[in-house]
Amino acid sequence: MTGVRFAGSHRRPVVGSARHPSFKVLVTGPFDAGKTTLIETISEVQVVSTERDVSDWASDTVAGGNSGRTTVAMDYGRIAIDRDLALHLFGTPGQERFEFMWDILAEGMLGFVLVVDARRPETLVEARGQQVHFAGLADVPLVVAVNKLGPNSDTATVLDRVRGYLDVPAEVAVLATDVRDREDVKRVLLALLHAVAQRLRARAGDGPAGPPAASARAVGS
Repeated sequence: MTGVRFAGSHRRPVVGSARHPSFKVLVTGPFDAGKTTLIETISEVQVVSTERDVSDWASDTVAGGNSGRTTVAMDYGRIAIDRDLALHLFGTPGQERFEFMWDILAEGMLGFVLVVDARRPETLVEARGQQVHFAGLADVPLVVAVNKLGPNSDTATVLDRVRGYLDVPAEVAVLATDVRDREDVKRVLLALLHAVAQRLRARAGDGPAGPPAASARAVGS
């Protein structure tokens, strides 16, 4: 998958170079869904974060048990997939007032992870808006990571509800995810790499593909 361009996309993203290929993945979702934590959990380098304390207008949200922190520009992390192949993770601000950063961060993405908060189903309205926004920027694969499922949650019912509300097709992975758990985050990223591989093979006319060989060996190992 080195040196690949998506044909027919508004953005025409480029995947690295033949010598040092890389993947750019966007991590998006509503305020406090767990985007920054997901990147911190998997990144092998110090995460570049622009989190700040939320302003007074959000104090009721903080009182409801959320982190009290919000990304105002971007988060960045990196993980090696193979010796010369890297996955670059860019986290977006969740609040609409920082929406101007979304299009900038989406430039060149090969796929995106949509993180949603199972404890706050009302934020699915925001998640749906973000899903539609980024899908409109580039025809790339999506994986939905459903975070903050409680110990007594009916996981299957919650995942079905999220899938139905977001109206994602059956081939899109909707995964129960604890973004603090490295294995869970690895599973999300492997699902996205699998979808990217399938998309590239389909565009090349070769039919369905399995996960990239390097990803199966090395994501987060």
